[in-house]
Amino acid sequence: MAVPDPVPETLLEAARGLDATARGVLLERYRNYLRLMARSISDGPLRARLDPSDIVQEAFLKAHREFDGFAGRTEPELVAWLRQILVRTMADQAKHHRRQGRDPRRQQSLEAALDRSSAAIHRALTAPLTTPSSHLQRRERAVLLADALEKLPPDYREVFILRSLEHIPVEEIAARMGRSANAVYKLWFRAMASLKGELEGLS
Repeated sequence: MAVPDPVPETLLEAARGLDATARGVLLERYRNYLRLMARSISDGPLRARLDPSDIVQEAFLKAHREFDGFAGRTEPELVAWLRQILVRTMADQAKHHRRQGRDPRRQQSLEAALDRSSAAIHRALTAPLTTPSSHLQRRERAVLLADALEKLPPDYREVFILRSLEHIPVEEIAARMGRSANAVYKLWFRAMASLKGELEGLS
């Protein structure tokens, strides 16, 4: 499988300038990651109303507008900046749907949920892959995991997210997916094996 290179400094520099195409190319590298994060930190009633893809698209529009204010030079700095934009976007969406002013506690709650989701992603990454490759060490691991998940069949991706990232009980997953608990366990194990194969292809 093709391995995405670490974000080159030239692309970051071009994105900081007036090159709208470079900004688009740069941000597109993080669509899968931000969508995964948006899904994992949405809560109850809000999740039913908000589509993670729509949230990410809105976050991208903000990132385009605010890119001149980004002073970082590395991928971790860029990812951290995009995460903050995602949190602000979700807080704004929550405000809109709940018809109330922005609640600082709500934004703090989203930030805490994002931190928990990031930790879950890193734990999930170390489970299927015990020997990180140089590419995994050089790039943001959570970004690579999100990209690898997108390559899995939809049912594999869904069961992995529900069980490994959102920690939903198998019985509840079975009800959601219309499968027996035993079938969900088997599907989950196959999903982890497939994900391991995708990640090992990075070495």
